[in-house]
Amino acid sequence: QVQLVESGGGLVQAGGSLRLSCAASGRTFSTYTIGWFRQAPGKEREFVAAISWNSGQPSYADSVKGRFTISRDNAKVYLEMNRLKPEDTNVYYCATSTGWITAPQSRYDFWGQGTQVTVSS
Repeated sequence: QVQLVESGGGLVQAGGSLRLSCAASGRTFSTYTIGWFRQAPGKEREFVAAISWNSGQPSYADSVKGRFTISRDNAKVYLEMNRLKPEDTNVYYCATSTGWITAPQSRYDFWGQGTQVTVSS
């Protein structure tokens, strides 16, 4: 089992920044990839970014490339979000996968509870 806890969400004006954190505990040695996803009410959950736990290689959705940066240290994975737009308003989730950074959502096994990000125009 892997336990994930997200933090760092909040309310920000368009053009502003937020930094999300994902703290992982439990059997993290079996985790190869940690990803960030987001979901708005009534919409499908979508991929945002992922990072290889071992190499640090990242992957991004086209919609966030150049604005969001995913990184990790020994204990956490971060999502630095810059130049935020109202359409970035979502609940953001982190999740772990034993697959590669391009793995589909179905390959993610453990999920956090999510953190709300609201971007006002």
